[in-house]
Amino acid sequence: MAKGVDDSVFDAALDLIATSTIMTMCSQQPTTRTEAITTYMLADVTMTPGDGNGDFTISNGDASGRKLRVTAQAGEAVTNSGAGTYIALCDGSTLLCWTSCTSIDVLDSGTVDFPAWDYEFTDPT
Repeated sequence: MAKGVDDSVFDAALDLIATSTIMTMCSQQPTTRTEAITTYMLADVTMTPGDGNGDFTISNGDASGRKLRVTAQAGEAVTNSGAGTYIALCDGSTLLCWTSCTSIDVLDSGTVDFPAWDYEFTDPT
């Protein structure tokens, strides 16, 4: 049996993620906004929310479906020393999504580069 989802369904979810106002590098996988912005946060950067506003771009997925590209952020201040293993996106009240990243050791008062990354929904099969 064939299945399908209109791009507007995926875009609605990706638009919500693109309302993020802060991206953080975390020492552990956060499960709440408080963990992402306080408990496990090593560095953070203020994001410009909205598709096409500079920090987020929604487009066709690499293989199918739709994706959200999060722009790389360079030279961001480190607040707490540790090994960054996750990157999280939050709005004013919610941890909207997170991803693992290659572990990077950061030192308090240093800087870190956040890589560009994608969050992608593939078409159902």
